[in-house]
Amino acid sequence: MARNDPFSQNIDWLTLVLYLGCVTMGWLNVYAAVYSPEDHTSLFDLTTNAGKQMMWIGTTVILVTCILVINHKFFDSFAYLFYAFMILMLVLVLFVGTNINGSRSWFRFGGFSLQPAEFAKVATALALAKYLDVPGMNLSKQKDLLRIGGIILLPCILILASNETGSTLVFASFVIMLYREGLPGWVPAVGITVVVLFVLALIFPKLYIFAGVVALFGVVVLLMPRYNRTTSNLISMALIGAAMMVLVTGVDFFVNNVLQKHQRNRIKVLVDPTIDPLGVGWNVTQAKIAIGSGRLQGKGFLEGTQTKFDFVPEQSTDFIFCTIGEEHGFMGSLVVIALFIGLISRLVILAEKQRSKFARVYGYCVAGIIFFHVMINIGMTIGLMPVIGIPLPFFSYGGSSLWSFSILLFIFLKMDSRRTALMRR
Repeated sequence: MARNDPFSQNIDWLTLVLYLGCVTMGWLNVYAAVYSPEDHTSLFDLTTNAGKQMMWIGTTVILVTCILVINHKFFDSFAYLFYAFMILMLVLVLFVGTNINGSRSWFRFGGFSLQPAEFAKVATALALAKYLDVPGMNLSKQKDLLRIGGIILLPCILILASNETGSTLVFASFVIMLYREGLPGWVPAVGITVVVLFVLALIFPKLYIFAGVVALFGVVVLLMPRYNRTTSNLISMALIGAAMMVLVTGVDFFVNNVLQKHQRNRIKVLVDPTIDPLGVGWNVTQAKIAIGSGRLQGKGFLEGTQTKFDFVPEQSTDFIFCTIGEEHGFMGSLVVIALFIGLISRLVILAEKQRSKFARVYGYCVAGIIFFHVMINIGMTIGLMPVIGIPLPFFSYGGSSLWSFSILLFIFLKMDSRRTALMRR
């Protein structure tokens, strides 16, 4: 009989090794980001971010051990309860939370802080897996789509109310899982189209975009089989084109009247990185300089000059990838990206092997969340994404981030270990 202890052969060791590689490299790079040769900063100095991160890693070991010991049915049975509890925490933090960098989304306990928005992703993933596992659930039905939309939007609204835009956007990653489970293709297509038109409207004159839309639909009509050129189809296409033009026209209003000043500045920097290089463009400009200065092999561990002189703000948290790029160069950056590609790919493979829909859905949620974080975080440090302040999983300094991602991952590893144990009996 296969054993069910957390250290048995039932755990997927490849995923565990990839996880440990990310955490270890993350800890070393947090140390590099805060290292001061004048002060002879120690890796174990508990007054620095590196020392505190070591403590978070230690407590994470306890957390994941508890997860691996708990019966796998626990997460299925209490999925909605976890979700309800996190919704309560998101409401509570609006009233008693601590304001940090303009965001009231933290609970402070002495010298440590916890951000419930990070754990809300775990609870939402469990709730979605629970609902999608209900017999008869169908993503083609409007009522099921509305309920799933409600599960996702409720924490989004509360997180947005605490002024945490970046954490809110991460919930879009659940679309990856929903598409795998049968979400109609037009839903993500509409989302991608909106994003593309929004970006184009910021870069090009609207007249050019209108002309492009007309030309695109003209080509589609010409290539369309004659029997499909019905009046209803042509009217539908015209309405879609009109909606696209209305969206493009409304971008300026949305940017200037809906977004807050710091959000507008981030978009302006994304469109034109040279704008105000000593002001709103400082972070991105210095981040690109730091990464570029590493060249092929980097300056060497603890030898990053941009890091040492604090040119890049938040370098041990949101901009940790700058330290990697500067000290380890293109090759080191490639290793980190390869680690994440390997981890995400492995999660997708394991998700497809699951016998229960609950485990499969949850596995895709885990893969999607990590993928979204990696794509946005690395993208914003090299100027391809707006600076929205989300951590690089397992690398960025912070207890909330490390705990939430580790819990997210090891709940799935526990589910997968059950599948492996059944196969070996």
